[in-house]
Amino acid sequence: MTPVRRALPEDAEEVLRLRQVMIDSVFATEPSSSAWHAESLPTVRRRLAETDGDFVAFVVDHPDRPDALAALVAGTVDYRIGRADNPHGAIGYVFSVATDPDARRRGYARAGMETLLGWFRERGVTAVDLSASAEAEPLYASLGFVRKPDPSMRLRL
Repeated sequence: MTPVRRALPEDAEEVLRLRQVMIDSVFATEPSSSAWHAESLPTVRRRLAETDGDFVAFVVDHPDRPDALAALVAGTVDYRIGRADNPHGAIGYVFSVATDPDARRRGYARAGMETLLGWFRERGVTAVDLSASAEAEPLYASLGFVRKPDPSMRLRL
């Protein structure tokens, strides 16, 4: 069994590093700048310290590199006004799943996702959304995720 643990404030730099791995693998054709990490670090540390909040990150320690993480899964519980299939309005959202390139194909992302899904269930979440890369889609499908028609739009302010 893969040892998954909840990320701690002292993991924040590694959490940001793995977030960048995910961003670069999904959105960039070339590695992008990590200059934003310094500005984000205090917020990530603070959020990781909040053990009863709506945000969580689970990690797997790197088996070959002390003080490094091999994998990250992070998510949040959002509130929407309820409806028939979700009267309490709790919606889970997975927004960062990343495995260090040298630690892939060891089941770390699956173990982290299973832990995160358990965390969502404990909070009464009845639906979980995520955006899947083509490479990760088979993993998510094996966990029960299905593609949905998404009429969402975004405005950048």
